[in-house]
Amino acid sequence: MAKKPTGSKEKQTARLAVADETRKPTGDAGKETTEATASSSAAPTSQEPIDDTASQKPVRKVSKAPKKAVARKRSTSTKQDSQATLSLDSNATNSPETPESSSDVRQPLQTISKESDIFDVSQEMSEASSRTLEPSDPPQAAEQPMEPSQANRSPATEPEEHQTQSQDNERPLEPQSREPEPEPEPAPPAYQEPPRPSLFIVHITPELAGVAKVGGLADVVFGLSRELAIRGNHVEIILPKYASMRYDQIHDLHEVYKDLWVPWYDAAIHCTVYFGFVHERKCFFIEPHSQDDFFNRPSIYGFQDDILRYAFFSRAAMEFLWKSGKHPDIIHCHDWQTSLVPVFLYEFYQPMGMTHPRVCLTIHNFAHQGVTGKEVLTATGLHRPEHFLDQVRMGDKRYRQALNLLKGGIVYSNFVTTVSPRYAYETKDQGQGFGLEPTLHTHHIKYGGVINGIDYDVWNPEIDRHIPVQYGLDSIERKYDNKRALRHRLMLAENEKAIVAFIGRLDPQKGLDLVRHAIFNTLERGAQFVLLGSSPDARINADFWGLKQMLNDSPDCHLEIGFDEELSHLIYAGADMMLVPSRFEPCGLTQLIALRYGTIPVVRAVGGLADTVFDKDHSARPLHERNGYVFKDYDNAGLESALGRAIACYNDFPNHFRDLMLNAMRSDYSWNIPGQDYLNIYDYIRDA
Repeated sequence: MAKKPTGSKEKQTARLAVADETRKPTGDAGKETTEATASSSAAPTSQEPIDDTASQKPVRKVSKAPKKAVARKRSTSTKQDSQATLSLDSNATNSPETPESSSDVRQPLQTISKESDIFDVSQEMSEASSRTLEPSDPPQAAEQPMEPSQANRSPATEPEEHQTQSQDNERPLEPQSREPEPEPEPAPPAYQEPPRPSLFIVHITPELAGVAKVGGLADVVFGLSRELAIRGNHVEIILPKYASMRYDQIHDLHEVYKDLWVPWYDAAIHCTVYFGFVHERKCFFIEPHSQDDFFNRPSIYGFQDDILRYAFFSRAAMEFLWKSGKHPDIIHCHDWQTSLVPVFLYEFYQPMGMTHPRVCLTIHNFAHQGVTGKEVLTATGLHRPEHFLDQVRMGDKRYRQALNLLKGGIVYSNFVTTVSPRYAYETKDQGQGFGLEPTLHTHHIKYGGVINGIDYDVWNPEIDRHIPVQYGLDSIERKYDNKRALRHRLMLAENEKAIVAFIGRLDPQKGLDLVRHAIFNTLERGAQFVLLGSSPDARINADFWGLKQMLNDSPDCHLEIGFDEELSHLIYAGADMMLVPSRFEPCGLTQLIALRYGTIPVVRAVGGLADTVFDKDHSARPLHERNGYVFKDYDNAGLESALGRAIACYNDFPNHFRDLMLNAMRSDYSWNIPGQDYLNIYDYIRDA
């Protein structure tokens, strides 16, 4: 049991006098108290409450405080006044003290049993200053913010307060920690678009890369369908079952609909529908059993009844969707071959209840429009020639008694796209619509351009299995191993000359007169030239065969008349420059593939070429976005200017040319951005 306080009444009165003196303002007057008190160190500065259980010495509570505790006064800025005074007489050990707190809330008083315990208690109290009260401690008032003046206060020897003492009397008081700044309010979460619903999308197309390819249309359907499927949509493809298809590229081909009867003239043609996977793409193939043998032919195009063949295919595709109960969100059709699909949907199948689908038509080339006579109306069951020959529907502008299938697709579709923004502008406003400019102006609100992408799983030098040495941005020097392999295969001279290449159809659209001029101009400038291509026109083929024989003995030129898929990959990887001098170019895939392989494109500023290639010397774009050479005028001088600058940069500034190659390889023309553009279009027409 703790002892009771001892001492005479006079000594207790003396202690009270000392306590009264310590309550007076410090300063000069405060110095007088130092004669009667011992020097002490600074008190702990922590604002946390002191644990009463910190001292292990026996203590006792004062039954009655002689005087109500009051707040301690501010200390002076001098070193002496900043030190606390503590009475060390024999009766001072009985003086009660209270812990300091920022709120001046007094704790239960306690005394120290022995004079020697002062220092033990001060050490234990300083350790306890970082601890919170135990659950058994009496409750304290909430901690209040400290006034700035409180940080410099000195401890006083008040009988109702705890006295504390540090080990170093000369050390100045440390300022008490400031009130922690309030944490900033968390920023509102960034806006996240709600997850888009999965769409059911059906492509109706005459071509698909891998099984039935003639031009870029096949690559677009192949790449876009995969991108849409990757984004969580259900995508199916419907195309004819050609006899000339690559059946080795179709996995698990089997019948799924045996008795599809398609109206044709006054009767119906029996069809069978097959299903199979083409490189993981879900495909349906329609095979008609007719004496006309619409698709049982040695090639895809090139027949006099092509318009009737694809008019039947369009009707058969819609009949299959209707009979099989498929109601897609989007029907995406391509070029004039399937332009009758929206006409059939709105004239036949919507009145029958097929009201859900919306139609998007993509026009890959306005030069081919499917102009025909009135017979197609009778064959398909549309009839009413006076209705459809109207200029606001399908009547052709140039031939008054003819139908224009592509025009019908534009009028009846919910949205019409072409394959680059520049080509969309040229076809509507610069006379490249081949007579459809008024129709495009009428329907301009639903017309736009989306740049094509390329499939980086196929056209990628890092994983290309058709080239001897794979390479990428970090190993671009390996490209020159492919250049040596190309020279070896085509028996070109081994030297340091640049290789200029042309890959594509030998079609007047591709600027064949400029291609011919480029061959000789390249050789004159001390470079090599390689050509790979063919033409459906026998006269054009014969002309280039004659050119091949003329240059056959040149060690710096090779013309390959025909098409070889593996050789095309090697040319993209081994050539230094790719020539694309088109008269007009809706988009063009050649320059996009060349960019991916670090082969610098030399192009004319038309259509998609102007949207994807930016001149090294004259473009307004930043340097890191410039990736090729561009000329504007369709003439020899324009070609020579761009081609000459490219060859000169290769010869005279190899470091600049290497930077240009790296810029080209960094260009992103995958299907990532076009895929999102088409999804935005689908959402637009679904909500309309």
